Amino acid sequence: MTNPVIQQKLPEATLETLQMVGVSALLTALLGLPLGLLLHATSLGGLTPSRAVNAVVGFVANVVRSLPFLILMIAVIPLTRALVGTTLQWKAAVVPLTIGAVPFFARLVETAVRDVNPGKVEAARVIGATRIGITVQVHIREALPALVSSFTVTVIALVGYSAMAGVIGAGGIGALAISYGYQRFDNAVMAACVVVLTVFVVVVQALGDVIARALDHR
Repeated sequence: MTNPVIQQKLPEATLETLQMVGVSALLTALLGLPLGLLLHATSLGGLTPSRAVNAVVGFVANVVRSLPFLILMIAVIPLTRALVGTTLQWKAAVVPLTIGAVPFFARLVETAVRDVNPGKVEAARVIGATRIGITVQVHIREALPALVSSFTVTVIALVGYSAMAGVIGAGGIGALAISYGYQRFDNAVMAACVVVLTVFVVVVQALGDVIARALDHR
């Protein structure tokens, strides 16, 4: 591969994509898991049913999920600048990436926990388990394989979002594909970017599947 752009720019762009996706995925897990548990707990039949809380949290999550990611990135530019101090480079991309992924992951968490056998929840209640105990020892523990699969799907979505973040100067593979592959009509660069992103997705999916199967003791 003798293309100088691929040799000089692709490694740096790949690292930037790994950084923005990695940090965003970590923040999404930390914020999305409790949000998803809250959505389930406050739903009808949850541990602490609350129609008002569930409606408000669910509405906000649905609104954010309904926004196309490109529009979301532009809409949160003031927040990004306030939190990071800039709207450029991979660190700035972490803000819209996290905001876009958290409600997506939260809904997947809610669905995964909802599928836990209700009989196990009732058994835990009978022996006097607290709500926190039921959440951790029953809901999370029983839904762990599904949660891992949900997180895998979310990380793959973040890889796609990170490519779009290049439109607003966030760096990474997306910026390289736009600046050199598209604007300069360099098909080799475009193909290299597609290959790298495909490898990301394949590796993430494979790791997620392996971990989910290892945790599934059914």
